[in-house]
Amino acid sequence: MTADGLTHLRGDGTAHMVDVSGKEVTARSASAEGVVLLSPAAVEALRGGTVPKGDALGVARVAGIQAAKRTPDLVPLCHPVAVHAVEVDLEVQDRGVRIVATVRTADRTGVEMEALTCVSVAALALVDMVKAVDRLATITEVRVTAKSGGRSGDWVRPA
Repeated sequence: MTADGLTHLRGDGTAHMVDVSGKEVTARSASAEGVVLLSPAAVEALRGGTVPKGDALGVARVAGIQAAKRTPDLVPLCHPVAVHAVEVDLEVQDRGVRIVATVRTADRTGVEMEALTCVSVAALALVDMVKAVDRLATITEVRVTAKSGGRSGDWVRPA
């Protein structure tokens, strides 16, 4: 840890992976959300099951689950954790699709990055599935909404 309390920096300012081997294994969870803004035509195609590539919401859900499990391969200083559960919900709304994910583990570090990665990749997969209908699809509002467990305890994003 550096003098200013940054655990991912060594004294010389270079980045490193934090040693969590001495931390207690505890039950932890994190939730994240995001929105894919879509045209009315894309929303209609999702609601009507007429997306040319097929089950866009199903593909996005599976992509999100897979991404949560692969997070340490994508985020360099993220610890590999045992992902015990991933829930991904996609809700078609008038402005697009709201994606909500919750990731759970019993490990030495939290799963906020896994939840964020889950939402982000689910959103990317959804964009890929609907791009023939809406080339202007936009991923937005990706953020952690809650976490529980660990040394810092529980946290919920203020409304």
